[in-house]
Amino acid sequence: MISVEQLTVEFGGQPLFDGISFLVSQKDKIALVGRNGAGKTTLLKLIAGKAAPSSGNISRQNDISIGYLPQHLIINDTKTVFEEALTAFDEIFRTKQKIEKLTAELVTRTDYNSPEYQNVIEFLDYENERLRMFGSQNMEAETEKTLLGLGFLRTDFTRKTSEFSGGWRMRIELAKILLQNPDLLLLDEPTNHLDIESIAWLERFLANTKSAVILVSHDKTFIDAATNRTIEISLGKIYDYRVNYSKYLILREKDRENQLHAYENQQKMIAETEDFIERFRYKPTKAVQVQSRIKQLEKLKRIEVDMQDNSHLNLKFPPAPHSGILPIDIENLTKCYGENIILQNVNLQVRRGEKIAFVGRNGEGKTTLVKCIMNEVDYSGNLKLGHNVKIGYFAQNQAMLLDEQKTVFQTIDDAATGEIRTKIRNILGAFMFGGEESEKKVAVLSGGERSRLAMIKLLLEPVNLLILDEPTNHLDISSKNVLKEAIKNFSGTAVIVSHDRDFLDSLVTKVYEFSNKKITEHIGGIDDFLRTKNFSSLNEVELRTNLAGTMQLGSRGVTCRGAINRASTSYEEQKELAKKARRHEKLISETETEISSLETQLSDLETAFAQGNSTAESTINYNKTKHLLEQKMYEWEVLNEELGLIKN
Repeated sequence: MISVEQLTVEFGGQPLFDGISFLVSQKDKIALVGRNGAGKTTLLKLIAGKAAPSSGNISRQNDISIGYLPQHLIINDTKTVFEEALTAFDEIFRTKQKIEKLTAELVTRTDYNSPEYQNVIEFLDYENERLRMFGSQNMEAETEKTLLGLGFLRTDFTRKTSEFSGGWRMRIELAKILLQNPDLLLLDEPTNHLDIESIAWLERFLANTKSAVILVSHDKTFIDAATNRTIEISLGKIYDYRVNYSKYLILREKDRENQLHAYENQQKMIAETEDFIERFRYKPTKAVQVQSRIKQLEKLKRIEVDMQDNSHLNLKFPPAPHSGILPIDIENLTKCYGENIILQNVNLQVRRGEKIAFVGRNGEGKTTLVKCIMNEVDYSGNLKLGHNVKIGYFAQNQAMLLDEQKTVFQTIDDAATGEIRTKIRNILGAFMFGGEESEKKVAVLSGGERSRLAMIKLLLEPVNLLILDEPTNHLDISSKNVLKEAIKNFSGTAVIVSHDRDFLDSLVTKVYEFSNKKITEHIGGIDDFLRTKNFSSLNEVELRTNLAGTMQLGSRGVTCRGAINRASTSYEEQKELAKKARRHEKLISETETEISSLETQLSDLETAFAQGNSTAESTINYNKTKHLLEQKMYEWEVLNEELGLIKN
């Protein structure tokens, strides 16, 4: 489908990619991973045709269709949800307009035998054929079905897109892509601003779609569930493994160990050979052997050890000033937007030193309560901040509020006051903005780099109450782990709004669940919360909450839409499962054949080694074959597990 050949991209003379090549086939579901700023978003833009490389080529199969979901959505807020979803068919509408125009032209013309008249007929035939290929007869019905499947209500169809949160806007964009049914999906951080229910839906969609997928995400659980191949970008190169992310980490570490072992063996052999040449260079009786060794070294393919990106975030919050026992005390708080009640009679107390999490579906009021605490919106009831409380606030859109025309250094220099200004360079270096990186314009920074820059502002003066609203959006996995440790070691109080279970695990000691305009307190961490609720994951919490709401509607005479969908599609689902099972059985058989062949190759190489026929090239070949065999064994295990799930 897609062939990336010797791709190079340079910014300011520095290579972002340096001659990378790989293929994307029809069945690939690829996780594109790497540190913030490694070039993941740039690579997606190149494949989507939204940018051009410095050199190299991207070949696309003829007539391939690509659905591209960027990090930052641009949706026309003057349209309704239904109208925006229908823009997926813009090409069909344009084709219909051309047909109408050509038909009108034929009606008015009388030069029936002229070449121009025949040309109009040919154009009309061509456009009619295109329209038939689009299959445009049921656009409205397909749009309605898709929006309902994504959780929208019919009453939502006529609402303006501006009325919806970021997560629901993401669903609108996903609906458009789904309606287009592209051959290749390019998704750039699709889980940002999605609640866990939405993430679960997206996992299921990606697992079942026939489209190829290239996905950028820093949600480890999500990419493990949604992908079957991992491509890491590191220091301008790529590392390509046909397994999911967790298995990639294991195989990559093994390969590094094997590579280093092969390198050390080769260096030892080179040193011994050079020593032989030096000792016997001037002895006539050894001349032939010396020349042979010299030629051997000249022909030797030198093993290079892959460079590793060892840069990492250094984050430590300043000591927290002493505050009152109750930094936050809320009593009977109610918040409405017009007639829409978001929170009703909320009571909540946060004690000094606590690390707490706000969890729940999008639209349940988590960010709204944060805005009440920050005094950004009006509310009724009582909300008191404790004595000497100093807040460090990281908003959901904090990274997007930065001035794009300023450099990294100017951004922090303008915000810093007092003695801290003498330490700006050190702080920037700790956040991986050392040297020339500090002179970059904000406009060229990736989403993760902007998040790191916005987070520096939290360090400019000591605070004792951290309020972090989705702080892990755009951060790579290693940076998330560093942030987590910094919050754990923070001596003050922390309130964290997040849907990232891995991030919250072992970090928070209390969970506030937002549901049905209320807040329920749960003592303990995320795992304790889930055990108390008897749910296996946060996803199940939200799905059951959603189901309970739907069943309540049913009790008032409204039919449960989920039950109708399951009943009406059960036969189709069974057919699809049977097809999946046959495909998996075929893939398992093919994989077993490949495993048998690779085992034979390894056996032949081991026999050669036993007979003393070992060279640097055969050692490399052995390691490559062994690595490929491990990959195929993993594939075989995954396919068998999936087949078992399908049949059960």
